[in-house]
Amino acid sequence: MATLREVSRRIASVRNIAQITRAMQMVAASRMKRAQDAILAARPYSDELRDALARVAAAVDAEVDPLLARRPVRRVGLIVVSTDRGLVGSLNANAVRAVLRHVTDAASGGDAGVAVEVTAITVGRKGRDALRRAGVPIAAHFAQFGDRPAFADVTPIARLVTEDFLAGTYDRIEIAYSAFINTLSQRPEVRTLLPVERPEMGEAETETNDEYLFEPSPQAVLSRLLPHFVAIDIYRAVLENRASEQSAQMIAMRSATDNANELIGELTLVYNKTRQANITREMTEIASGAEALG
Repeated sequence: MATLREVSRRIASVRNIAQITRAMQMVAASRMKRAQDAILAARPYSDELRDALARVAAAVDAEVDPLLARRPVRRVGLIVVSTDRGLVGSLNANAVRAVLRHVTDAASGGDAGVAVEVTAITVGRKGRDALRRAGVPIAAHFAQFGDRPAFADVTPIARLVTEDFLAGTYDRIEIAYSAFINTLSQRPEVRTLLPVERPEMGEAETETNDEYLFEPSPQAVLSRLLPHFVAIDIYRAVLENRASEQSAQMIAMRSATDNANELIGELTLVYNKTRQANITREMTEIASGAEALG
């Protein structure tokens, strides 16, 4: 049975851990609010840009720009967005599991029955380390972008994948990240980035599209719009993952704090029982000694 000193030291140790996790929970809550505001502000711009792309694409031929060109898929470049730090619960594990399942399906041929070679471009240390252990080839790695990712941070990634796609290094570019649903829910997603899918327009939107004039031409507007759209899509994925990271960290630290407080209560009960047993034993020894002397 543990001594009173050992139990007391353990209570103090767990109490210190609870204070640390509580502080980390508060910091994560503050960062989570900022990250959520960032992604909620970026989504309308991304959606409006997609709408603008749909209007321009409706005025040109399907193969007018090489970023719209589709070809048989043999090689895929997969951008994997993860975190640099842990303490985010199962966020990274779920994302990596979804990526590895996607890579396995592509290697086995999937629905098309044609094996596809997948090469990763990683953003964040956790995803890079997990894919390296799994044996997935990594073509490039980018460190995370801090607490406030800027659009300029993702432009090198967009330039890299765009150039590789145009050069024929990859037949398709995909991106995997943890989509922010709400504070308690984050969902791993893998979707196609290049070739850019032509957004569908409804009949009403098609009719109103005649009111737009494109200068100097729809082709020129599209050639400037598509690379920016790719960069915005990557930036949105980074912001989604950042909001998911801070939400998962806050929930994980809150759970850790609750578990620490629960353990403190259990250890306090053990301490009191041990102390009571010691007092009872000492009283019994005193009574036995007095009876022997008498």
